[in-house]
Amino acid sequence: MNSTFFKQAFLIFAISFSFVFTKAQEYKYEIGGMAGGAFYMGDVNKSSLFKELNPAAGAVVRYNTNFRWALKGSLLWGKVSGSTDNTDNVFPGAMPVSFTKNIVDLGGQIEFNFFPYSDKYTYAYTKRMTPYIFTGLGLTTSFGEGNTSAGVNLPLGIGIKYKLMNRVNIGCEFSYRKLFGDNLDVTGDNQLLDDPYKMKGSALKNKDWYSFLMLSVTWDFGPRDRPCNNENSYY
Repeated sequence: MNSTFFKQAFLIFAISFSFVFTKAQEYKYEIGGMAGGAFYMGDVNKSSLFKELNPAAGAVVRYNTNFRWALKGSLLWGKVSGSTDNTDNVFPGAMPVSFTKNIVDLGGQIEFNFFPYSDKYTYAYTKRMTPYIFTGLGLTTSFGEGNTSAGVNLPLGIGIKYKLMNRVNIGCEFSYRKLFGDNLDVTGDNQLLDDPYKMKGSALKNKDWYSFLMLSVTWDFGPRDRPCNNENSYY
């Protein structure tokens, strides 16, 4: 055998090897980071979206059960703040009050994609971009200014994601986190914002909220086996 044969054989092997490892696949998992802003809604901000927007960042992981549904876990940090200055409300004693807190949010959510999400399998009517909604349950820890608290939160959100390339996803989401307490805006030096009007509350009334507006980049991993070309396999 001459050297030409070995060169041709090596070339065929290299092309075949390259094809195996560059072939587009569907993946089960995503992991990545998020960055954006956080703001608070409560006694000193009843209805103004994005008022006193502060930085936020975190990590996210998803398990894509199929084209429509995903389970997501997230660990987020954000800063929230508020002030009674320039508000329409008149607080007891007319004393100015402000606060700044750090929040750490650990949560799990379930997502529903409005379109079957993938950049492959067009016979299954998949789309590389889709809006989605999500809800779940989380744990919030807040700290700063001499006061630390922890409690359960209920996340409600909407977002959009786009398959930028085979393994890379980008997205943007907005969410409310409803707390079941009224002390997110309470500091060690000032207890005024802990039920300032002494009104009887409930689980859905007179409680604090905070929100995240986040951009995300995630990386797919964990190839999914594709047993057949049944268009219902991922639904």
